[in-house]
Amino acid sequence: MSFFVCDGTVITSWQATALPPFVWQPETGGPLGWRTEAPVLTVSVDREDVERELVAGRLACPACGGMLARWGRARERQVRGRDGVSRFVPRRARCRGCQRTHVLLPVTCLARRADEAGVIGQALEAKAAGAGHRVIAEVLGRPASTVRGWLRALASRAEQVRSVFTALAVSLVTDPPLPAAVGSPVGDAVAAVAAAASAAAQFLVVGEVARWQLAAAATCGMLLAPGWVAGMINTSWPWAAGA
Repeated sequence: MSFFVCDGTVITSWQATALPPFVWQPETGGPLGWRTEAPVLTVSVDREDVERELVAGRLACPACGGMLARWGRARERQVRGRDGVSRFVPRRARCRGCQRTHVLLPVTCLARRADEAGVIGQALEAKAAGAGHRVIAEVLGRPASTVRGWLRALASRAEQVRSVFTALAVSLVTDPPLPAAVGSPVGDAVAAVAAAASAAAQFLVVGEVARWQLAAAATCGMLLAPGWVAGMINTSWPWAAGA
C-alpha cells in the first residue's frame, strides 16, 4: 500500500493505481533504501483526513510497506510562514510490521527547518535568479545566517535534486516540460523542481501543483536535511497539489 497527497488530501494506492512507478537509482547503482533513523513521512495538511487514513489502515510504512497505526504524537512544533508563526503537534505512527515509528509531517513543512517549504522555496528561487543571501534575507524577513544555511544545503546536493526531479518529470508525461540549463547548479536544481511540478499538474489534470510542496512530498520532507542522501527517495509517491 502507498499514499499520495493531492489538493491537500490523502489519495491511497487503490485510488491512484494509474500513477506510474518512479524509482531513482544513484549513479553507483544498487537498491533504494531508507535509514531507520529517518522517521519522517509527509502527509495531508488536513488532520481529519490523516486520522481517517490511519484508522482505515491505508497509510504505508516507507521502510517495509506495512500498515501504519496511530502511535501518539510528536512534540509541538512552530513553523514560520509568510504571514506569521503557526503551531502544530504532528501525529506519530507505528508500523505494525517492522515496528518502526514515523512522524507524519504536513506537506507544507521540511524536516529540521523552522520555516514553511514555500518560504524556503522562495529563497531558493531568488538565489537561482542571482540574488545574494543578504538580499533574500531582507526580503523574507529572516536572519541572513538562516537563509545562507538553506542555500548551502541545496548547493551541496544540487545535482541530486536536478537528477531526481528531472527523472520525475519524465516519468509523468510523454512530452515533459524538461528544464532548460540555467548555468548554475542551484539554478538547474530549481528549474528541475519547477519542471516536475508542471508535469505533475498535467498528469493529475489540475491547474497547478505547488512546486515546493511537491518537493517536500517527494523527499518526505528531507529535501534540505542531512539524512537525504543518494538513493533515498520516497518511492510511494506522496503528492502535493494546490496553493
